[in-house]
Amino acid sequence: MISTIEVKKVIEKGRIIEYYPEDRRGESCLILGKGEENRSIHVVCAPKEDFLAIITAYLPDDEMWKNNFSERQLK
Repeated sequence: MISTIEVKKVIEKGRIIEYYPEDRRGESCLILGKGEENRSIHVVCAPKEDFLAIITAYLPDDEMWKNNFSERQLK
């Protein structure tokens, strides 16, 4: 479970690791940050005119990510 507080912390203090200008949901990005107990969390969000849409938040899988969850593993 990822708390609202953790999501806010990731957005405020994390860093953008992927940018999706042509996403079907509209411009969005993937942010990597730290949550409780220093665990890595990914948050995908999209800026809208009046708000920031949170699309998803998840704990990245180390089999899919490298470099401390900041780069996708190539298959």
